[in-house]
Amino acid sequence: MKMLNKHHNTHGKSLITVLLLLALIATFAYFGWYKFFREEPQEAWVTATPEMRFKYGSIGGEHEAGIPYWIFMVLPKMFPEYLPGNGGYASLGVPWEEGFELPVGFTKKTIGFPRVGNNCAVCHTAVYKKTPNGKRHFVPAGPSHTANIEGFFTFVVDCAKDPRFNPDNILEEIAMIHDLSFIDKLLYRFIIIPFTKKRLLERESQFAWVYREDFPDWGRGRDDAMNLTKYFMIGEEMDDSYGPSDMPSIWNLQKYEPEYMTMNWDGATHDAYSVIMDSALGLLGAEPHDSEDFVGQVAWLQHYLGSTPAPQFPFSIDEKEAEHGKLVFNQHCAACHESERTGTPYPLNEIGTSDERLNTWGKQYAVAANNVVNEMGLKRKGLVEADLIGYVAQHLDGIWLRAPYLHNGSVPTLYDLLQPASERPSLFYRGYILYDENKLGFVSQGTEAKNEGTAYDTEERGNSNQGHEFGVALSASDKQALLEYLKTL
Repeated sequence: MKMLNKHHNTHGKSLITVLLLLALIATFAYFGWYKFFREEPQEAWVTATPEMRFKYGSIGGEHEAGIPYWIFMVLPKMFPEYLPGNGGYASLGVPWEEGFELPVGFTKKTIGFPRVGNNCAVCHTAVYKKTPNGKRHFVPAGPSHTANIEGFFTFVVDCAKDPRFNPDNILEEIAMIHDLSFIDKLLYRFIIIPFTKKRLLERESQFAWVYREDFPDWGRGRDDAMNLTKYFMIGEEMDDSYGPSDMPSIWNLQKYEPEYMTMNWDGATHDAYSVIMDSALGLLGAEPHDSEDFVGQVAWLQHYLGSTPAPQFPFSIDEKEAEHGKLVFNQHCAACHESERTGTPYPLNEIGTSDERLNTWGKQYAVAANNVVNEMGLKRKGLVEADLIGYVAQHLDGIWLRAPYLHNGSVPTLYDLLQPASERPSLFYRGYILYDENKLGFVSQGTEAKNEGTAYDTEERGNSNQGHEFGVALSASDKQALLEYLKTL
């Protein structure tokens, strides 16, 4: 009997030990999930309206490409020398609404801990003001001619490369603006900060071509989109191509519904759904964490952008002059911009603009990129598996707000675009938001433009303002009437 009792007690103690061990494991598992993986919905105001959701709503980029919120907040103060000017992130020209803690296109979401990611709005929100001291107007789905995307890439990498990017310094800076709990301080010290530094340093090799001294800076409102796709999505070795181009407007995407049309500046993509999905994948930096949710986000964006109209010209229009301008447009412009050729690529030799963007892409890259997305189990029409021939004849809705012009943003105003290439500005500044209602574009010369913008030198690689010399022989009165009509589109 004693032996049985002893065996029973030993068995009981072992069971208790196992149960305690399991409880301990479960506690640690829950702790790990809660502190690193639990996903909370964004605050209600973010999704209160479609416009707010577009500007601040998460598309999932915080999982792999997100930066811990508190680290994000202290970097500008710790490393101001890696920014282009004073004012923290605002010096990068990102659209920033008064009273908001983050710029437009920067998302905040808790996945274990608060993280900052990006969505489409950072590159596709236009900003303008009517007078030098006037209010700023934000236009969702417009082209961001102000955002220095390359500057943001290099800023976070340069911060991570600096030896001051360490737990002691970062926690000291965080403590000045936020009181982390004792547990969170430990997590930041031993896990979050070291891991963030590691991930950011990994980006240095991905952005190697951005650091090449023989490549000009992209400047405000541009990115090297197809090279980003090659090097990030496909993992191609970096070559000598260089083709920054303007951020396009993405309003009223339903205009691309005819199947013969293609999208992107060069017709590299079949349809709007594919463009949105591929762009979103670029922001995620990896395969979607939740494919079903990701596809839902893409579908929502397609619906929102498909039905969002181009903005109306915010100044007065001379209706009689515009009527005359419509006749000029029909005679000299409509064959490209209001016909069955609209939305289709024109051969480069017909347009005569820079070929640098075309040289960054080709059929083999489209095939590879489509394979990558297919392997993720994501379905879309995808990239056009053919070599590119030129640039797409653009729809002109909201053309007044799409300055600078040409695919590489090399011509500051529509007035300048109607001049012979030899008479267009060879040096101007991009990124100033004061609108020029007469020339139709943004003020790009003078002290303020220089202080707020980045220099654009048309003599540098990829920056040519040659070509598209259509309408340059019109009389001055016909040109003025045409500009008046373009205000109405």
